Amino acid sequence: MRKRSSRKKSGVVAMALAATAGLLLSLAGMGGSAVAATGLHVSNGRLVEGNGNDFVMRGVNHAHAWYPGRTSSIGDIKAKGANTVRVVLSSGDRWTRTSASEVTGIVDRCKQNKLICVLEVHDTTGFGEDGAATTLSKAVDYWIGIRSALAGQENYVVINLGNEPYGNTGYERWTPDTKAAIGRMRDAGFDHALMVDAPNWGQDWSGTMKNNAASVFAADPDRNTVFSIHMYGVYDTAAEVQGYLGAFVNAGLPVVVGEFGDNHSDGNPDEGAIMATAQSLRLGYLGWSWSGNGSGVEYLDMVTGFDPGSLTSWGNRLFNGADGIASTAREATVYGGGGGSGSGTAPNGYPYCAQGGSTDPDGDGWGWENNRSCVVPGGRAD
Repeated sequence: MRKRSSRKKSGVVAMALAATAGLLLSLAGMGGSAVAATGLHVSNGRLVEGNGNDFVMRGVNHAHAWYPGRTSSIGDIKAKGANTVRVVLSSGDRWTRTSASEVTGIVDRCKQNKLICVLEVHDTTGFGEDGAATTLSKAVDYWIGIRSALAGQENYVVINLGNEPYGNTGYERWTPDTKAAIGRMRDAGFDHALMVDAPNWGQDWSGTMKNNAASVFAADPDRNTVFSIHMYGVYDTAAEVQGYLGAFVNAGLPVVVGEFGDNHSDGNPDEGAIMATAQSLRLGYLGWSWSGNGSGVEYLDMVTGFDPGSLTSWGNRLFNGADGIASTAREATVYGGGGGSGSGTAPNGYPYCAQGGSTDPDGDGWGWENNRSCVVPGGRAD
């Protein structure tokens, strides 16, 4: 989300629900030369941990770049049940640069609170339409500049290259620019799972990300890129939500809802459909945002004034409502918990698999141990 401007709902929303030929392109050739998995990585169209266990993001966005003194919010977010936090950083091109030492502190705090940390550069928001925004290439310069803070953190960190690169002008450059950014990250030695946001202020009403996702994924030599759609006013019906997310799942490509709200100036997103669809498809979602919104979108705050004891109606919906974080989040197994430590009984009554994803070669969430079926922790059957 951009901090001080509304989004535009295009009259060609239907393009985002067009045929998924572009997604399906080249899927057969994606196995190729991918390197051995390190930490969080993509496998069979899913984001999984280093041990092969499914990891489904359930969390929120936190605006660190604008509120650097609110680091305690990370623990507060965990206390509400989240397993992931997406943290706003700045490359220094638009706001005060988030230093390598700050990033180290953020990652340490995420690990202390047993959260997976999605880190994003926000300065790219709306490039081409917003004159203050910067390029994906400049975002990569930033990541390379703070690489020391991220080295060895592949089990805990997903790098979201740049928030909402391209607004509704010049978005045709999204595909080549995203491929180039991914290539530079790999050349610089980053083995992390990478996340890429859609153009059109993150909402992809043009279908640009959807139609080119397969070629972008194939261009990553590590085959370790996750696609992130932001769902606001463009996604105001269940059909639109299901159509977009289903296209990626059907094509075997990893996708998460990197931002969404229950209201917005460009329309009324169907948050119930977003959460229900993500749950049924076992996809991640990250609500926008913990606190600190301004310029007319204060209704997107989940808590008032960064006070964890003061949930707003949106915060209560996201955390405690149907398909909400409190009831569906599973802690990453790298921390030894949440959805499966390899012991105990799953909600459906079957035991958890002690060996996790290593017993689930076909990725259906079921394994076989001790002569009986078991549920893979955090998997589709959990």
